Order: sequence, then C-alpha cells, then structure tokens
Amino acid sequence: MRFTRSSGILLHPTSLPGPCGIGELGPEAHRFADFLRDSGQRVWQVLPLGPTGYGDSPYQCFSAFAGNPLLISLDALAQRGYLKARDLNERPDFPDGNVDFGAVIAWKLPLLHKAFQAFQGGAPSERQVFDTYCRVKSAWLDDFALFMAIKEAHSNVMWTLWDRELALREPKAIARARHELRGEIECHKFLQFEFERQWHELKARCAQNSIRILGDMSIYVALDSADVWAAHELFELDENGQPRVVAGVPPDYFSATGQLWGNPIYRWHAHAKSGYAWWIARFRRALEVLDMIRVDHFRGFEAYYEIPGRDTTAVNGKWVKGPGALLFDALERALGKLPIVAENLGVITPEVEALRHQLRFPGMAILQFAFGKDPQASNFKPHHYVRDLVAYSGTHDNDTVVGWWNSQGASNSTRSPEDVEKEMEFAHRYLNTDGHEINWVVIRALLASVAGTVLFPLQDVLGVGSEGRMNLPGRPSGNWRWRLPAGALTPSISSRLKQLTELYDL
Repeated sequence: MRFTRSSGILLHPTSLPGPCGIGELGPEAHRFADFLRDSGQRVWQVLPLGPTGYGDSPYQCFSAFAGNPLLISLDALAQRGYLKARDLNERPDFPDGNVDFGAVIAWKLPLLHKAFQAFQGGAPSERQVFDTYCRVKSAWLDDFALFMAIKEAHSNVMWTLWDRELALREPKAIARARHELRGEIECHKFLQFEFERQWHELKARCAQNSIRILGDMSIYVALDSADVWAAHELFELDENGQPRVVAGVPPDYFSATGQLWGNPIYRWHAHAKSGYAWWIARFRRALEVLDMIRVDHFRGFEAYYEIPGRDTTAVNGKWVKGPGALLFDALERALGKLPIVAENLGVITPEVEALRHQLRFPGMAILQFAFGKDPQASNFKPHHYVRDLVAYSGTHDNDTVVGWWNSQGASNSTRSPEDVEKEMEFAHRYLNTDGHEINWVVIRALLASVAGTVLFPLQDVLGVGSEGRMNLPGRPSGNWRWRLPAGALTPSISSRLKQLTELYDL
C-alpha cells in the first residue's frame, strides 16, 4: 500500500509532559496533536500501547489487545466526576524529565481503582455504554481482565508460577476464579473502557488535524501475557507452560552471542489450521486503534530464529521458515489492503525483501546507520532512497542525533576507534556540515529525499542529547523514561519545522 507523501514525529504518549509523573491521553496529548498540525506534520508515530510488564517496556506487554491504564488521563476522570480535585492535588513530587514508573504505579493505580468505585455508583446511561463495550470486546477483554485479576491475586508473579490448575486453565478453577474475582475483573474491564474512550477522543482530534497515527506491532508477544496464557495451543510450550523454544537473533558484528529475547515462538501450523484467526483478530484490533501499523521484525514472517528454551544465549539457535505470504493473504481476505510498514533492519536476506516487495509494504531506512558497516548502509543513504520507504533520523532504539554526533558514534563498543573515525569523517563529508545544529541538518537531508514518509523522534527536533535516548537495548534498567519538558515545543520550533516541510512538498 502506498502512503501519501508526508512527514511526522515519533513520540510515545508516556513521554508527554504533565503533572502526574507520566504522559497521559488528556490535555497535553491534544495539545501535541495541535502542535503537529501547526508544524505541518501529518503522522504521529507511537510505540505499542499495551499494558507494560517486564522492565516497563512497551515491547513486553501483558496483552497484544489491551491498552495501558497508566496512560489514562486523571483529569478526564475528574471531569467525569469519578475523582475529586483533592485526589489530584495530593500527588508525589515526581521527577522532571523522566518517568519513575514505580512511583507512578504506586500512586496512580489506587486512583484508577477509586475511579472505578465512583463509576459503579454513577449514571445508568454510563453503565449501559460500558456493558455494550464489554460485549463487543469480549473476545479478548474477558480473558485479559481475568488474567490480570488472577495475576494480582498471585502477587503479580508470572502466570507459569500460579497454582497449576489456574496456570493451565482447568475449567473448574477458571469458573471459580471468575466468581471469586468478579469485582477485580470488572475493574480491569472499566480501565480498558476508559482507556479506549480517551484514546478515541484523541484519535478524533488527530483526524480533525489531518494526522494519521502510526503504531508499532511487535511480531512476538510476551510469555507473561494474557495472549499466551489464554491460548497455549498457539505457542510452542511444554506441558507446564514453559517455552520449548524462544525468539531472538543470531550473533553478528553487533553481538558475539546474539540477542536472546525470550518470547515464545508461534506454533505456526496451529495458526494455519485455524485460518490465522488469532492474527486476523490481532490486526483487526490494531486497525481499530491505529491508522497505520509498523510491524516490528518483519523478517520473522519469512524465517525466524529459534533458540532452545533453556539456553542463556542465542548462539545455538537455528533459522526456521515462517508462514510467509500465506498469513498476509489470509489477513487481506479478511481485512482488505493493510496499511503496513515492514521493519526490515539488520541482516535482511533477499527472500525477506522479495516477500516485502510481493506484499507491497514500504520498508525503513535509518540515516544514522548510513555511514558505518551496517549491512544495509548503502540503502540508508538518502541518494539511494525510493518512493515506497519510511526514512528516519533514528528510532526508539537509537541514540538521539545530537547524542550520536557528540559521542562520535562511540556508544557501539563493538567497533574499533578506527571504524568510528572513518564513519564520522564520512558523515561530515556526506552531510556537508561542521556539526552545527546537526539535528536540523539531518532533518533537512531526510525531508529533501524522495522517501514517501519521513519521521523524526521528537528528541531530534528539539536537539536533545543522549539523555533523551528512549531505549538502549541490553540495558537492564532506565529505558522508556524520557519525557518532554513543559514548554519545550515553542512557536519558533513549530515554524521552522513547517517551513522545511513545505519547502520539500511534504
């Protein structure tokens, strides 16, 4: 599918400013949608919106269908009468510039539960809307709410550590849990109802501003998720629910032992037997929430790297053929043409690119990778770009442009000093710059290219250094925390971005 030529900004909602310790779907999100409009931008990219689990990562969610309750706007709940002004005034002294997830969770979740109690005594018309929502979303909502309620009853440990009859979903145990935890289950349904209501209010604001929302979909789901717990038969698990094999990528010049992600591998023959019903439901749900979908690790659909479940590195894995076009043919028959961006970074084989071209999904290019030894470095140079491409200054996994430039690329410790020096010398010559306002140099170079879509993390528009990096893969803590300082989106920044965008017909 071809996208309208446009540019936009990558900013996860948790990074929005505001007084509640984390970005929310309330006033600041609507103001950001207006900033995009005023700056001539037509795409807002977000990371996965699900409820985060391990490491607060949006790529390790408790559900591939649900929304993150931490994004619910407390202001909106107060406006509906579910919270009092004093509830919001008695907030902790949250840090500026980053999210302290532990502090946010400890303060905000009790307020969300308090809002649920107020909702229960509210207007019957609200209850009718809620009940309708629960019926319409029951295919995923029932299992998710039950999963979260049981998880809380087990001190939030992974489901594989629950009582065996619940972990393995024995019918009598499940029926008993639905009865004993019915209040907690309904609370989780209410939080999803409120998340969705606020999200669609924001999405409507974006639509009014001619802004499309591009969201990420991870190819894999977390082991500790309602998705895996509710459908053991669709994943390569043993009789105790432990993964027989897990996902990752093999050793390469970035890592001598590869990357061990730990996500369970799909039992693809079971998905095919069902007509890929789970995937159709997953994409249908994504299209309810998003306008476009960036599929992370697209290459895993052509062939995926399978690692023995007990291994501690990715060294002993092997490549296994994936479902290929059969999955996407089934999706298209059910849902029509799919607005997908295929993440094709890293070591990509001709077979992966052939599948992407067959499906007519645009790929990606990262300008930061254009100057070194990345296998695709040549394709990442703007003079090699093609129309069906989404070009980035960097992604959530990269350093910011300013951080990358000022560190002279040194954050990748696997490269020799000589390689780093050659890379940066080439970048100086290619971009024809002495480094002054390097973020705007990079933005201009991408906007001037023929790429159909150009996206920048907001940190690169602001010229933020490495302190603004969203994620450093392999770092055990401190990721996903950056927040936009209040007042940072000045009229001068908006005007400058709009002028460049109009200059290059985006």
